[in-house]
Amino acid sequence: MMKETEIVCLPEEHENEEALTKLAAASLKVPVQRITAIKVRKRSIDARGRKVVYRMHVQVFMNEPAPITSFNIEYPNVADQKPVVIVGAGPAGIFAALQCILSGHKPIVIERGKDVKQRRRDLANINKQGLVNPESNYCFGEGGAGTYSDGKLYTRSTKRGNVNQVLQMFVAHGADEDILVDARPHIGTNKLPQIITAMRETILNAGGEFLFDTKVTSLDVQFSKIAGVHTANGGHIKAEAVILATGHSARDVFYMLHDQNISIEAKPFALGVRIEHPQQVIDQAQYHCDVRGPYLPPSYYSLVEQVEERGVFSFCMCPGGIIAPCSTEPGEIVVNGWSPSKRNNPFANSGTVVQIDLGDVAGDENDPFRLLKFQQRVEQAAFAAGGGDLVAPGQRMVDFVQRRNSTSIPANSYLPGVTSADLSEVLPKRVHERLRKALPVFGKKMKGYYTNEALLVGVESRTSSPVKIPRDPQTLQHPQVAGLYPCGEGAGYAGGIISAAIDGMNCALAAIKK
Repeated sequence: MMKETEIVCLPEEHENEEALTKLAAASLKVPVQRITAIKVRKRSIDARGRKVVYRMHVQVFMNEPAPITSFNIEYPNVADQKPVVIVGAGPAGIFAALQCILSGHKPIVIERGKDVKQRRRDLANINKQGLVNPESNYCFGEGGAGTYSDGKLYTRSTKRGNVNQVLQMFVAHGADEDILVDARPHIGTNKLPQIITAMRETILNAGGEFLFDTKVTSLDVQFSKIAGVHTANGGHIKAEAVILATGHSARDVFYMLHDQNISIEAKPFALGVRIEHPQQVIDQAQYHCDVRGPYLPPSYYSLVEQVEERGVFSFCMCPGGIIAPCSTEPGEIVVNGWSPSKRNNPFANSGTVVQIDLGDVAGDENDPFRLLKFQQRVEQAAFAAGGGDLVAPGQRMVDFVQRRNSTSIPANSYLPGVTSADLSEVLPKRVHERLRKALPVFGKKMKGYYTNEALLVGVESRTSSPVKIPRDPQTLQHPQVAGLYPCGEGAGYAGGIISAAIDGMNCALAAIKK
């Protein structure tokens, strides 16, 4: 017999089977001796009261063993089947490829960057020397931006597809099973490359193809239908379906579509800074303690405030994390954050941004690149303020709010270095003024947040794509080009690893259905 129940336990008990068994027995009012196994289905931390506790939804098995769960997936060989071309090997592209195989079609994945192993050298050059390879960086390469921005798997996209299926596919390729039960699942940048490599091997073993260091330069469109793609090395790959999953930073792809008279649109995005605190400050605020105990993970936060009818909010919060340089071209500064699986670095960082709407940016209303150019100008201003070599402009939090220069920059995790700068000269007025009003309010919501120990680093500008590629909501095809499936974050239909993976799978199913 199996019954489900909710139990609450202390942090030191959350992995203690004997303690959980006693709590489950008390909850169900059954003898402890009857319980043969407990399986945790969902787990979250509740820090609202004086004592921090774990809340768990568990399955309790009585007088029978728990069933063994297998995550192995049988992938058929599709080497001789009809091809689907997938441009981009980020989460959307990889999961689209896996879905193609499950549905009996051959994926051909084309990636401008390198595989995860080769990509590490270019990331080292970015961090140590400030050298940006426009084809291989934190945004471009196998696994996309998600591989080296830590694998946070929390999503609200439950209506778009089967989130649990995506998580199980991660587990099948090496992720810890904890991601299936944690309220805010996370893999870690140190583990993601091996998982992405395992996914690639699955695709290759099933007869799919990967083409690295291969850049698509134009689409082959004949009589308003996709016939394939052309690549920079002179290649031509035939296909009746192309899934375009190139990510939010592939600006050249947007220009390619525009040059081929394939419609694109300007799209709102968010812009701001990455804010870093000592992790201890966040732990003290969230766990109501002087020192975080050994049974609790580094704490996270989520903050939002309306300022002058515009949202100011934190996102992509990285406990025990690192701020990373995510520029894709020389002469620009873009920052993001990531955490290792243990989240054991001494700092916590989060993007803190202001929504930018279409009406906020001057220019031709019909120009699809209006917000992209605006984004690019801010990134170039940040580079100039930093002084070169990917050194980022920064300012202590209270100094920023009180409009004074920081005489020193605190220790921080951004490897190329941070220099003191007036961020109001980098950020647009509508952004820095709203940030100034929001940060003290965040400090009232979370004790200790508003402090000069916190560092603002500019700029957080790649929150989402500033361009949208339209598609029919039913067929997921571009309205002008049959067989073209705009997909994922770059097309404007996802906002993270899980939602991008789901969108990739949905586009693959739509392509195959056609």
